[in-house]
Amino acid sequence: MHYNGRYKLFDPERIGTYPLAGRRNKVALSDLLDPASLPTPPPAEVDGVIDALARAIVEARRADRPVVLFTGAHAIKNGLGPLLIDLIRRGAITLVAGNGATAIHDFELAMIGQTSEDVPHALQKGRFGMAREFACFNAAILEADRDGLGLGEGLGRMICESTFRHAAAVHLPEGLGCTEFHCPEVSVLAACYRAGVPFTVHVGVGTDVVDQHPSFNGGAKGATSGRDFLIFVEHIAHMQQGGVVLNLGSAVTGPEVLLKAVSMAANVGRGPRGIITADFDLRPHDPAQMNDEGAPGYYYRDQKSIVTRIPAAFGGRGLYVHGNQKDTVVRLYQRLVATLRRSPCGSDPD
Repeated sequence: MHYNGRYKLFDPERIGTYPLAGRRNKVALSDLLDPASLPTPPPAEVDGVIDALARAIVEARRADRPVVLFTGAHAIKNGLGPLLIDLIRRGAITLVAGNGATAIHDFELAMIGQTSEDVPHALQKGRFGMAREFACFNAAILEADRDGLGLGEGLGRMICESTFRHAAAVHLPEGLGCTEFHCPEVSVLAACYRAGVPFTVHVGVGTDVVDQHPSFNGGAKGATSGRDFLIFVEHIAHMQQGGVVLNLGSAVTGPEVLLKAVSMAANVGRGPRGIITADFDLRPHDPAQMNDEGAPGYYYRDQKSIVTRIPAAFGGRGLYVHGNQKDTVVRLYQRLVATLRRSPCGSDPD
């Protein structure tokens, strides 16, 4: 990375790495939910909101309107990926978005069938985020930028296409190969790429473990994520007749990206009229705090933007799904699948 300024830079070439397979992880394939063997949860207060949301999603897809899912990283770590993959295959989701950590956890699962590093165990030793295979993630970004792709599409191609991996190998350090992904069937990135559904990745610089490595290139990361942002905005601009946006556990990035996207779409006369939004989170929600700058809830961007400001601005409706996503997403998934079996919105794998 070229620099001509007055300040001293840290030299990442001195960083020591280790094999990803030797890392202590907290999530394995056995922790992922199996769509075919989900228990039926008992009735709960949240069911009414989930039923309304499921109806909105089905109605949107039957009318060929977009359904966008913006998810934080915990959905992948909580084992919800297989449910999302099944909904993508059924045509219920038209775009998936996430932050850098979302993509990293999914990429790790595709590569070795494990993810979620034990951070306290590694941090003091300077080993947190230092697995050498993160160079494969950065190589995918570099190759995607060279091809003029978005970040999510580049990662999807890295997992799914041997020709792309071969081309990306030029960006890898000597002695490291990324020729095989052992578990691509559990990857949301791969499922999106195969289905032709965009997976957009919205990143910062210095926010992700891949940024710690000598292979990190801020220009390529910014350019590919910038393309993903414009893909996301274009998708939102197709909600002029309505659509649904789900925000699954993203406290800041999802709300902020959507806020900018709807403003851009409205600026060119393509605002999301009648948009239905839903925010999934553990925190209680008090609507009275959304306009009170002295209240803590005013500063919860997901509740303020996703549930309140955006739907209000475009004549839509905002929903808050309160609870643990391991429960609430399962409930939504089961209601959607029961309805989508006879829906024209996508092919049913059953």
